Order: sequence, then C-alpha cells, then structure tokens
Amino acid sequence: MDPQTDLERLKYPIGKFNKPDSISEEDIKSWITDIEQFPNRLNKLVPYLSASELNYRYRPEGWTIKQVVHHCADSHMNSFVRFKLCLTEELPTIKTYHEDRWAELPDATEPDISTSLKLIEGLHARWTVLLKSLDTSLLSKQYVHPEKAQPLDLVNTIALYAWHCNHHLAHIKQALENKGN
Repeated sequence: MDPQTDLERLKYPIGKFNKPDSISEEDIKSWITDIEQFPNRLNKLVPYLSASELNYRYRPEGWTIKQVVHHCADSHMNSFVRFKLCLTEELPTIKTYHEDRWAELPDATEPDISTSLKLIEGLHARWTVLLKSLDTSLLSKQYVHPEKAQPLDLVNTIALYAWHCNHHLAHIKQALENKGN
C-alpha cells in the first residue's frame, strides 16, 4: 500500500469534510444531534483510560488521545464563540488560532482530561440549546474566516462541527484499536 494513502487514511478515518451541496431539515437535525451526543460518546471512550493509553497516538507524529480531547474542548469553545459573534454582529471577522501550538501548551498535554471532559459536556449542552433555537434566517448568517476565500454560514459550520466530532471520535477509536502503534 502507498504510504501516503495510508497516512491520509490515518489522518482522515471518516474522510475529509465535504461541504454539502444541498441541506435538508433532517440533515441539520442529524448534525445537531451529533454535536449534542458528542460528550456522551466521548465519555464512553476515554474517562477510564490509563495514563499510558492516553498517550496513544492515532497516527505517527499525530496527537495523543489526551491532546485530541483537550483539542476538542479548545476547538469547540472557539466555534461556540464564533456562533455567538455571528448571531450578534453583522458579518464579523473571527479570530483564528494555531491549534497545533495550542496542542503543545501545558494544559493540552495535561494527563488529567477530566476538566476538558467537563468543559465539553457543559459547552455542548449550551451549544445545543443555541443550535436548536436557530431558524432558517439565522442559519444563513455569515462570518468571515481570514483564511477562507468566502464568508462561511452557520448551517455549513454546523455540518463541519458534526463532522469534527465524528472525526476525532474516530481518531480516538483508531488509537485504541491500534494501541497507539
């Protein structure tokens, strides 16, 4: 097997995110459910892992399980703030962050993931309330991401973060199945 293809499969076990061509109400409900259920699904995988297991990597030179968990807290906090900015300002330009650098900070390499799990649980509860309240006119609101050519809308951002949840759950499962190898 081609090493590059194998690496891509390890990086993207559920495939890369593809912006949907059309979006139904059922799609939106399904994505919100994915976001809502993420803390429960994560809590079925990680709270009882040993320190050694939390250091398993999902791919060579990839993040450890603990870094993935801490990253999800960081990333989803940023997304929640972006949603709130988008809903309260006209076409806001959001702040980017260096997720790779954040993943190396002491709080992201901390072996105790319980604080990030609690943060994710509370954050997703609030985020879900917000997402379920959005109507069609609010879902079409947009924000500017400095690294993207076009403004992004909230409905596609919901799709992206549902994918993000499933993407990182797959990373954790992959690391556990392969015992970090």
